[in-house]
Amino acid sequence: MKRAEGVLREGATDSDPHRFLAARRLTDMAGDENSRDPRAGIRTEIREFLSSRRARITPEQAGLPSYGGDRRRVVGLRREEVALLAGVSPQYYVRLERGDAAGVSSSVIDSIAHALRLDDAERAHLLDLIRTASTPRQARRRRPPSPAPVRPTIQRILDSMHLTPAVVLNGRLDIVTANSLGRALFAPVYTNPETISNNARFVFLDPQAKTFFRQWETVANDTVAMLRTEAGRVPYDRDLSDLVGQLATRSDDFRGRWAAHNVRIHSTGMKFLHHPVVGDLDLPFESLPLAHGSIRSLVVYTAEPGSASHDALAVLASWEASAPPEAMPAPAEGTETRQSATNPADR
Repeated sequence: MKRAEGVLREGATDSDPHRFLAARRLTDMAGDENSRDPRAGIRTEIREFLSSRRARITPEQAGLPSYGGDRRRVVGLRREEVALLAGVSPQYYVRLERGDAAGVSSSVIDSIAHALRLDDAERAHLLDLIRTASTPRQARRRRPPSPAPVRPTIQRILDSMHLTPAVVLNGRLDIVTANSLGRALFAPVYTNPETISNNARFVFLDPQAKTFFRQWETVANDTVAMLRTEAGRVPYDRDLSDLVGQLATRSDDFRGRWAAHNVRIHSTGMKFLHHPVVGDLDLPFESLPLAHGSIRSLVVYTAEPGSASHDALAVLASWEASAPPEAMPAPAEGTETRQSATNPADR
């Protein structure tokens, strides 16, 4: 075993650049269980997120003169260059990038977001981090009470969509519930009926994923970006921390992407699948929050009328209706046993 920052890690070697520290990243965000100030990890997140964003932009792209040429030791913009673009003092920006976010105004955040060319998801993530860093010290992370199941009306809506696959996901990408065609479409994700079906765990830990998702690299990038977004929103969620730790210790693909600090709001797009029963499917999808501020979303997949994917979905629906029960995946008992929010809107 090797020691990294005072923490023993099994299996790390001198040639391992990660030394298994990435598995602690979300735990660090929430602060160590015995830390006097659990916001210390959030300050680290602010520093790493802002530094990774300014590293993407060269002085030339920002319309600034580049001094030093090849002798520049900084990739992208320097802190003082970001401060100049944002219209704040270098000392102020340095304090902010170090996580000293108390009293930061929305106009300053807007200016920094503009200077760093943050998109809507990145700006929202920065706001989440600053909000957490600015609030009073949090209590230790606890597992909150189990949430209420999905409302019966939502389940009835799902079940009425006979030719449209639909699932309900939470912020950790657990499949909370689905209609019959949704379970048939994502049958490979339901491999183990005794555990929570989780899209992120499937993408990075199941060998079937790279065959099932024809554009696996895109799916992997989006999956990590969505978990990063959720981690900024609820940094004290122990279930999310456990999931990130599991993925980071078991998947190099996940660990490298997590370290990039990319975030994304994934509300619409295309899924390119290779289903074991009906073959290739090209499916547009829409992700709809179940209520304002809800962390649960209804994700609906459709196909262009008359397309090969439309015909394949019809075949899949026919197969699902005629398949013996043992051939169909069933959700685990208590599919969503824990949740990180207790807002009634999430129900």
